[in-house]
Amino acid sequence: MEGKQTIMRRSALAAVAAIGSASLLVAGCSKADDNKDGGAPKAAGANKATTGVVNASDKKGGTVTYEMSDVPDSFDPGNTYYAYMYNFSRLYARPLMTFQPGPGEKGNTLVPDLAASKGVSSDGGKTWTYKLRPGLKYQDGTPITSKDVKYAVERSNFARDVLSLGPNYFQQFMKDGDKYKGPYKDKSAKGLSSIETPDDTTIVFHLNRSFQEFDYLVAAPQTAPVPQAKDDGVDYVKHIVSSGSYQFQSYQEGKQVVLVRNKNWDPKTDPLRKQLPDKIVVNLKVNGETIDKDLQSGDATVDLAGTGVQASTQASILNSADGKASTDNAYGGRLVYAAINTKVKPFDNIECRKAVEYAIDKVSVQTAEGGPIRGDIASTVLPPDIPGYEKADVYATPGNKGDVAKAKEHLKACGKTSITTNITARSDRQQEVDAATAIISSLKKVGINASLKQYPQGKYFTDYAGVPKFTEKNNVGIMMMQWGADWPSGYGFLQQILNSKAISQSGNTNLSQFENKGVDAKLAQAIATPDLAARNKLYGEIDKATMDQAVIVPLTYFKVLLYRSPWATNVTSTSAFSGQYDYLNLGTTKK
Repeated sequence: MEGKQTIMRRSALAAVAAIGSASLLVAGCSKADDNKDGGAPKAAGANKATTGVVNASDKKGGTVTYEMSDVPDSFDPGNTYYAYMYNFSRLYARPLMTFQPGPGEKGNTLVPDLAASKGVSSDGGKTWTYKLRPGLKYQDGTPITSKDVKYAVERSNFARDVLSLGPNYFQQFMKDGDKYKGPYKDKSAKGLSSIETPDDTTIVFHLNRSFQEFDYLVAAPQTAPVPQAKDDGVDYVKHIVSSGSYQFQSYQEGKQVVLVRNKNWDPKTDPLRKQLPDKIVVNLKVNGETIDKDLQSGDATVDLAGTGVQASTQASILNSADGKASTDNAYGGRLVYAAINTKVKPFDNIECRKAVEYAIDKVSVQTAEGGPIRGDIASTVLPPDIPGYEKADVYATPGNKGDVAKAKEHLKACGKTSITTNITARSDRQQEVDAATAIISSLKKVGINASLKQYPQGKYFTDYAGVPKFTEKNNVGIMMMQWGADWPSGYGFLQQILNSKAISQSGNTNLSQFENKGVDAKLAQAIATPDLAARNKLYGEIDKATMDQAVIVPLTYFKVLLYRSPWATNVTSTSAFSGQYDYLNLGTTKK
């Protein structure tokens, strides 16, 4: 999931109140300040949200305001692949499973959401059955049924020509999934036969192979129910029917979204959500520096994208005692990397790819991103906080500053003395642009001349870097990428960026277009292996095999520096969503 793709994911542990408890209060964490004097509440302290829940409160009322420098890929839960949208969409779209609100790795705890319990597997992990909670309703009061969950999976995974932005796990793993054309083309209206709904509260998934981590897969928003009668493809985003605690009051594309309480949400069916603020507002296309100022003044509660403060803000915040006390610096199971396009000449030649690996000065990239506080130098595909990680450095260079001689040696072995190519980055992510600029400088020293092409993050995967035909036509040899696990396992991290079957013609996240039968086979073997230790060993082997092929240049193991609004309540940085704050129960004391 980047950032889901998110973007882009894990840190310290702490005790959290039980899921069904009446309060989010955590021992040792600060209680919400009533702020009777009108001034800013006192900051709880640096990194407090990585170890506990800051300003724990059940107080209702007020408006929680999100701001974002661009626009999300989509608010449609079946058509999104950014971690922050997986996080945010749970306010109005309940998947079968989800992650328990909690700090750091506590946030990785998988719990039932729409489902009454975890899945029951049979047939060696090839069949999974879920029962829905009783009494579930949409915002209009109509009952939610298992057929709505089945339809949601079908529309999000099997109509890729219409909804292309989410992952395609179900398409790959459902029995006969390669034959089904999706609900918009299904003339029989029977749907995919390998998803059964024997009654309104039961859904059964029949897979084409064993999948030992299937409970994680159904935690994606793609399993949030969609009533077929209300669906109109890409336009469903304009009138999403809520199954969560909030519903859409207004949707202004590219400008603003407003959510209000869903009156038909029943807390008896939902032990996770608290429904605290009266209103939730999302303001889009707000300048990044303005977002930082709004967080400090209380005009905004949280940065929706969760990518952290701007480089221009970082120093002033960290050099102030009060400012630093309102920050959280967390790992999130994320890797910042450069994907080398194996389908664009001359990078179809491994020697040219190795030249790039050796050429890049990773220290200059780290500096461009904001220094060590933004991440450690990386040398593997898997970050250290993802199961399966094994320390290695296949393309080690002195001081991680690149090796011009070795790079030129491999360039010569590739039959080249110079290369002209393009490198992409997301225009509204200044740190990514700065990192790309540092890479361009490194490459130039060895004879690789790269020109920077910037594209908005909302269309980065739909129209540009994630479209193989576009990258091949426009000589895009290198693409900036940040990736976090779809779920906290080696498979959840690796599959969508390395598996050849994950390559799609739009919304593609295997940016290198890496096709390797050995890696594909090991991924399939791993997910079918019941023993966790054996699975993790295979993930490490996959990492090594990928690095040997030089299709990914690991840059940094990303750390996010978030500013925590002192007016926000129930603030906790969760590993489940890339170290971002958990959005499920955020509240505010702001009048």
